[in-house]
Amino acid sequence: MISYEEFCRIRQGSDQEHLSITQLAAELGLNVKTVAHWVARKEYQPRQRVPRPSKLDAFKGAILRLLAQHAYSARQVLQRLKEENYTGGYSILKEYIRQVRPPTRPAFLTLHFDPGECAQLDWGCAGALLVGSTRRRLSFLVMVLCYSRQLYVEFTLAETLEHFLMAQQNAFFYFGGAPRKMMVDNLKSAVLSHPAGQPAIFNERYLDFAAFHGFTIKACNVQAAHEKGRVENAVGYIKKNFLNGLDLTSLEAVNTAARRWLDEVANVRLHAQTRRKPAELFAEEKPKLLPLPVGVYDVGLVRCVHATNRCRVVFDTNRYSVPYEYASCRLSLRAYPDRVVLYQQEKLIAEHLRCYDRHQDLENPDHVRELLQQKRQARDQQLLQRFLRLSSDAEAYYQQLEKRRLNPREHVRKIVALSEIYGGDAVRRSLADATVFEAYSAEYIANLLEQRQRILQEPGALHLTRRADLLDLELPEADLRPYELSTEEPHEIIG
Repeated sequence: MISYEEFCRIRQGSDQEHLSITQLAAELGLNVKTVAHWVARKEYQPRQRVPRPSKLDAFKGAILRLLAQHAYSARQVLQRLKEENYTGGYSILKEYIRQVRPPTRPAFLTLHFDPGECAQLDWGCAGALLVGSTRRRLSFLVMVLCYSRQLYVEFTLAETLEHFLMAQQNAFFYFGGAPRKMMVDNLKSAVLSHPAGQPAIFNERYLDFAAFHGFTIKACNVQAAHEKGRVENAVGYIKKNFLNGLDLTSLEAVNTAARRWLDEVANVRLHAQTRRKPAELFAEEKPKLLPLPVGVYDVGLVRCVHATNRCRVVFDTNRYSVPYEYASCRLSLRAYPDRVVLYQQEKLIAEHLRCYDRHQDLENPDHVRELLQQKRQARDQQLLQRFLRLSSDAEAYYQQLEKRRLNPREHVRKIVALSEIYGGDAVRRSLADATVFEAYSAEYIANLLEQRQRILQEPGALHLTRRADLLDLELPEADLRPYELSTEEPHEIIG
C-alpha cells in the first residue's frame, strides 16, 4: 500500500511529465506492477483494514469505568479484569489504556514575590571530604532571596540542627537582614511531620530561631519540590558552576572559595529569568529585609552525657576530657559546629574544638594535671615510708639527703630499689656505715653493697717442684773491670 504522497507523484509523472511506468518505478523505488496499478486508477483509495476481534473488546467499557473511578495503573486494571474472566495479555491492555488515558503533563504557576518577602532554603550534597583518617559527607546549605535571587551558600560536614541554624544565621549576616518568610522542604531539622492536607508540625527549636529573627516558616507540600524552584535551581547551579572540577582539600578552603565565588560570579551574573544581576535587585530588596536582632542566637545543641571514670565524655564517636573532679558525673554537652562545651548544671567546666575525625581522644592537660600531681605525691609518700622502714638510721639519713642533695626523692627511690636487689639486711648495714662516714648518696650505698658482694680469692701456698727453685741459684762470676779503672792514679793536670 502506497501513501497519498506517492500516489500524487505517480499521477504527476504520468499525466504531466509523460513518464513511462518503468521510469516512474525506478524514480520512486517501487515495483513496476504497483506503479502500473496506480496509473490505471484515477482516484486514491487506500485499503480498508478490517478490524479483527480482540479479547479486550468485551472489557473496554469496564476499563473506562475503572479509569473514571481512579487513576489505576495497567497492572491494577489487569488484576480486576481477571476477576471478570479476562484472558487477554498485559501488553494489549497497557496499549489501550495509553490511548484512552494519555499522560498528563503538570502545569505550574509562576510565583511572584515582593522585595524582602520570602527566601527559600535547601541542602545540597557535594560528595565527601577526607578529615583526618575518615571521610565525611560534605553538604552545603543554600539560601535564595526570592525577589532578587541573591545567593548564599555555606559548606558543612553535617546536616544536624546546629549546622542548620548556624548556616542560616550566617546567611542573615551576609544579607544584612532576614526575610519575612522562609520556605523550607520537609527536612527533620525544620519539620517534624507534615500529614497530607494538614498543617506542618515544626521543630520547636526552629520555631524559636524563627521567632528570634522575626520570620515565619512555610513548609512545602510533601514531594512538591517545584514549590521552591528557585532554590532547587540554585543547588543545580552551584554544582555545575562552582563545584564542577573543584579540588576539595578542606572545609575552610572550600568555604573561602565559595564566598569569593558568590561575590565575583554568582551574585553579579546576568540572571536568566530576571535578565538583571542579583546584586542590582538586592540593592532594592535589602532595605525591605527585617533588621537583625541585637544579640546572636545560641545555636548549640544540648545533650545530657555521662562522664566516665577516666574523665571522658563521648560525642560523635570522639572522647573529650573533663576535669578529674567531674569523673563519673552527669553533665550537659552543648555542641556547636566549631566547638564542644561542657557544663555541670550552669557551670562551664570544659571547652574543646570540635573534631570531625572519628574515634579520637582529645585531652586538655590541665584537666588531669592536678590529679597526676596528687598521684605522684602519693607514690612518693609510699616510697618514703618504705625507705624509713629499712633501718633505724633511715630517718636521719633522709634528713641529711634533703640538706645535701637537690633530688633527695630520687636517691630514696634508688636505695629502695637496691633493697629489692641485695636484701634489706645488706642495705641496713650499708646505711649504718654511710652514716658513720657521712656519705649521703644512693651511689655510695650502691658502691658499699657492690664491694661487700664481691668475693676475693685467698692466696695459696708457694709450691716449688724443682731443685733450682729452692733458692740454690747459680750466679755468673762478677765482672770487676769497671772498678779496676776507677782505682788507677789520676792523670797530672798541666796548668
